[in-house]
Amino acid sequence: MLIFFFAYLGGVLTIFSPCVLPVLPFVFARADQSFRRSGLPILLGMAVTFTLLASLAAVGGVWLIALSQYGRYAAMLLLLLLGLTLISHALSVRLMRPFVAIGSRLQQRADQQGSLRGSLLLGVAIGFLWAPCAGPILGLVLAGAALNGANLYSALLLLVFAAGAATSLALALLSGGRIFRLMKRALGAEERLRRGLGVAVVSGVVVIALGWDTRFLSQFAFFNTASTEQKLISKLNKPHGTASSADGRIAPPLTGATQWFNSIALNNEMLRGKVVLVDFWTYSCINCLRTLPYLKAWNEKYHDQGLVIIGVHAPEFTFEKDSNNVERAVRDLGITYPVAMDNQYAIWNAYKNEYWPAHYLIDAQGQIRHQHSGEGAYQETEQMIQTLLKEAHPGQLASGDALVQVAGSGAMAAAAANLANLSPETYLGYARLQNLASPEAIKKDAPAKYSAPRALKLNQWALQGRWQVSDQSAALLASGGAISYRFHGRDLHLVLGSHSGKPVRFKVTLDGAAPGPDHGVDVDAEGKGVIREQRLYQLIRQNGGDVDRTFRIQFFSPDAEAFAFTFG
Repeated sequence: MLIFFFAYLGGVLTIFSPCVLPVLPFVFARADQSFRRSGLPILLGMAVTFTLLASLAAVGGVWLIALSQYGRYAAMLLLLLLGLTLISHALSVRLMRPFVAIGSRLQQRADQQGSLRGSLLLGVAIGFLWAPCAGPILGLVLAGAALNGANLYSALLLLVFAAGAATSLALALLSGGRIFRLMKRALGAEERLRRGLGVAVVSGVVVIALGWDTRFLSQFAFFNTASTEQKLISKLNKPHGTASSADGRIAPPLTGATQWFNSIALNNEMLRGKVVLVDFWTYSCINCLRTLPYLKAWNEKYHDQGLVIIGVHAPEFTFEKDSNNVERAVRDLGITYPVAMDNQYAIWNAYKNEYWPAHYLIDAQGQIRHQHSGEGAYQETEQMIQTLLKEAHPGQLASGDALVQVAGSGAMAAAAANLANLSPETYLGYARLQNLASPEAIKKDAPAKYSAPRALKLNQWALQGRWQVSDQSAALLASGGAISYRFHGRDLHLVLGSHSGKPVRFKVTLDGAAPGPDHGVDVDAEGKGVIREQRLYQLIRQNGGDVDRTFRIQFFSPDAEAFAFTFG
């Protein structure tokens, strides 16, 4: 609700923009007429037109951003241009001239119409003139709308902003010349504020272009949901499998998702009569990836018989809240069933879930009949799917009772069986830091130089080079930096990204040598690889795995960011 209050307040304050002044004489000229037949139509026309224009700008911004990296460059150029218009009044007048021309023509037509129709048309004209006058305040509102996409929330946000502008216009109608004189006295301060904000916008574009924004935004986004995510920290030891059980409660609603992929937004009423499997996952979670071959096989075998699988993507790291990242992961992983982005943990909390992955089986009446956390118990889960399908559609289980046979590849391959003393999941951010062997003390959120000891004990790791350690990750600040880990396991995975968005070349070694046949799917036999997106990278896949090995990864540009090690 707070964002709506500030949107409304921002709309009220737009009346102090200098370019609104030419509009007001037309408004005051009708001040002596009936407010119901003159004032209200003006306000209605102005609010509707303003909202439509702003909505088109928001939708256009979303489309522009969606054009991948080139769209990002175009968006930065657009922001730079808007910032310059705030600094330069002459440039602003030149760019806004088409809107002013349309508004002026509509004003002339309004004077030729009758009272009610003319007032409504005058309101439309004011909407055209007022939209470019909103300046930096509207820019902030549009930024919020673009982040949420072209949806009802964005439209309501813009409508509230327009209502604020209409309120200030109504005050001008009711108080007449007093508001006009107050605006003239405020022009100097408003113009200085516009120029100051213009300088801030241009500076922001420079910061984004140089890649300095990523680490700051990462921290900002984390603290935005800190209370929720802190509750999850104690639950982050993902089990390899916990006892399955029947829940017995009615399935909570699927409301609160920020976006859906492969489907329209689903709800419990739409799913009534279906057997539903809700899978809580996140795309950089190794345990989640290992369950995917079974989920995809079940979807293929049982979808036509009434099974609906819904992946609820609840992010662990900030970059997993980016819809572009999730959409790419869904596509690259070959997921075709519906996926809901649960960035605010609304569905997670409704289910009182605690782990990634976690499966909830819901019968045709909407009751939770089975749940399982972690990997494993695939036969038991599939048998329960068959049982619920038979209950919903007696005698119609076309595929029989045979269970699916799957064999995942790469990171989706099953964990090594009976591997004792497996190294634990290890986070590189200070929020969950453990087993760091670098002799230097961690400097939180500040650049620092770290070194690696000559030898590491089992499950110890070390940074080498110039790094900045944040709550979630370690970001490299100078080329040549490295991370070492003494581990036990068949597979070694590392969640990696580039904090500038540029590709980062790296090389890994095992006990000081190229991994050869023990390389993972994301490196070659020489240990060479490239970070191209933020995700989990499989770096080592050994033929054996019953001995302790020393892993090292070195990066050749100062853009690498490392989040967490996982093993299998």
